[in-house]
Amino acid sequence: MASLKELRSRIASVKSTQRITSAMKMVAAAKLKRAQENAESARPFAERMERMLSSLAESAKSSATAPRLLAGTGKDDTHLIVIVSSDRGLCGGFNSSLARYARTQIAELRAAGKQVKLITIGRKGSALIRRERPDDLIAAFDDLAKPAPDFAGADTVSEKILELFEANEFDTCTILYNKFVSALVQEVTPLQLIPFSPPEDEDDEESSGPPNGGAVYEFEPDEETILADLLPRNLAIQVFRAMLESFASEQGARMTAMDNATRNAGDMINTLTISYNRSRQAQITKELIEIISGAEAL
Repeated sequence: MASLKELRSRIASVKSTQRITSAMKMVAAAKLKRAQENAESARPFAERMERMLSSLAESAKSSATAPRLLAGTGKDDTHLIVIVSSDRGLCGGFNSSLARYARTQIAELRAAGKQVKLITIGRKGSALIRRERPDDLIAAFDDLAKPAPDFAGADTVSEKILELFEANEFDTCTILYNKFVSALVQEVTPLQLIPFSPPEDEDDEESSGPPNGGAVYEFEPDEETILADLLPRNLAIQVFRAMLESFASEQGARMTAMDNATRNAGDMINTLTISYNRSRQAQITKELIEIISGAEAL
């Protein structure tokens, strides 16, 4: 059994940890509100951009002059996966769930005979890939989300992706990120960036009818020219959207993890306090017995 001094030291240590986790929980909660607003504000623009490009792509995809970002390279041999992780830890299963999904995707692609290349956003992701698959890592972008994601950082990543695509380094590019659902729920979501893939789950009234609501549009300039200008912009927008969603998910996961840690520390303090009181009572009883025994001996 631990001594009274050891129990007091452990109680003090756990109380100190509890103060730290409680402070981190409050900081994450404050950041979460702003991050959630930014992520939810970015969704309508990104989704509308996808929908508009889908409308344009319907008539231009079969054209011989279709942009490469839409038509692709004509092959599916090399896949580039962009992993959006966090720069800091102590956020529960945020990074571990993303890592498990990435490992599964990589294993499936390799089993199909595909070559896989990786780009990471965030220190945790780059540390994991450098440890497990250093030869597959092409580029790592750390600290882009400090203090919060901005479009300049997303544009830097998209420029690197475009540079690799123009150099024929890959055929298909997919970004993996945690989509923010709530403070308790984050969903690992894959999004194909290159070649452009129309969104599959369009559930509004516009998607239930014919394209463009049955209307016929004339574009000036032509669809191929518009797509050649908008597709690179859409790439940066989708990367920025993924970074915002990931940042909001990180804050939600950290707030939940720190809340659980604070509660666990409280439970541990109660358990240690009970053990301390029992040990102290046993020691007092022992001393009393010794005094009484000594008095009777006299």
